[in-house]
Amino acid sequence: MEQPSVLRTSVVGSYPQPGWLIDRERLGERLPPRVRARELWRVPEPFLEEAQDDATRIAVQDMERAGVDVVTDGEMRRESYSNRFATALAGVDLDNPGVALDRTGHENPVPRVVGPVRRTRPVEVRDAAFLRSLTDRRIKITVPGPFTMTQQAQNDHYSDDRSLALAYAEAVNEELRDLKAAGADVVQIDEPYLQARPDAAREYALDAIGRALDGIEGETVLHTCFGYAHVVHDRPSGYPFLRELADCAATHLSLEAAQPNLDPAVLRDVADKTILLGVLDLGSPEVEAPDVVAGRIRKALAIVPPERLVVAPDCGMKYLPRERAFGKLAAMVAGAGLVREDLGL
Repeated sequence: MEQPSVLRTSVVGSYPQPGWLIDRERLGERLPPRVRARELWRVPEPFLEEAQDDATRIAVQDMERAGVDVVTDGEMRRESYSNRFATALAGVDLDNPGVALDRTGHENPVPRVVGPVRRTRPVEVRDAAFLRSLTDRRIKITVPGPFTMTQQAQNDHYSDDRSLALAYAEAVNEELRDLKAAGADVVQIDEPYLQARPDAAREYALDAIGRALDGIEGETVLHTCFGYAHVVHDRPSGYPFLRELADCAATHLSLEAAQPNLDPAVLRDVADKTILLGVLDLGSPEVEAPDVVAGRIRKALAIVPPERLVVAPDCGMKYLPRERAFGKLAAMVAGAGLVREDLGL
């Protein structure tokens, strides 16, 4: 299909997993898992991959029906955005996990780093290849970022967290290279803890992000946020670690903006980046009208030129009922279309 050259629409990463695949009630009652949480799956292990394949087909079909330009696999194979990759690496003890404070201030079991962190095998490469086989649209695959994985681990091996972050970054870089080779048009690293831990981020996050993205060609996205609306209810109005991202290696920044009612003026601090702007409030049970979405886009266009703006939801779509998620995506696409008409495109 022919895609627009400006104001493309995208998803951040996740989409609601079917209730026949995962126990959505249990998923919603707990903090996002950092270690494995196999008890969440409703399908026995011998049939799980096939079931996840079918769920991926449904997610891609929904995104295509909604009209989204850049699709993902909906992260159907993941218990959380980060643990599928983080628990597949060597050097971590998953049988005897550690503990770290989540961004909510609550303790959460996490991988315990007991040796050199290394990627010994591809983790999401089959995911990318399978997604590529399902659609002719541009595809994106997401990987947790090295800074965030460091914050979500108990470091019992490295002398300091910078060293751990750089080891994670090496593993992420190897994975991203293989994801690009498998057909991913866009790769994204998820770094929500840049917002939650800005002081630590200033010490070593940009170095780790730079190593993770070193040599990765094409569109590279860094996503940061305030936490899922389902989990985090009190939100500041701005990002404490945003100006620093003007110097990061990513070509694109993915920012949630609808839920925190972000002032688009702050985007001047990252004037050279393409912005994936969150225009869907996932904390609201209402499906936005297209003109509401269009209004959010127009506010951003006062700061960001249309060729550097991609329209997206805020993050955490996996926690929404599927009907609501689809309705919001369709409204997002329609809202972007209204603005393109305004611009004569």
